[in-house]
Amino acid sequence: MSNLEEIEAAILSLPSSEFEQLKLWFLDLDYEHWDKQIEQDIEDGKLEAFAQEAIAEFEAGHCREI
Repeated sequence: MSNLEEIEAAILSLPSSEFEQLKLWFLDLDYEHWDKQIEQDIEDGKLEAFAQEAIAEFEAGHCREI
C-alpha cells in the first residue's frame, strides 16, 4: 500500500467533524499555494500583457461599473 493510499484510507475513516477540519485546512493550504503562485507570476511579468490590455480597454471606455 502506498503512502497516498494510506492517507486516503485514513481520511475515509475520519469522523465527520474531523473531516470538516481537514477539508478547511486543505482549502486554506490550496489558497496559500495559489496566492504564492500568482505573486510569482506577477513578479515574473507573466500577467503584464493582461494588465496592459485591461488598462487599454478601460482608457478606451470599454468598461462598465459592476
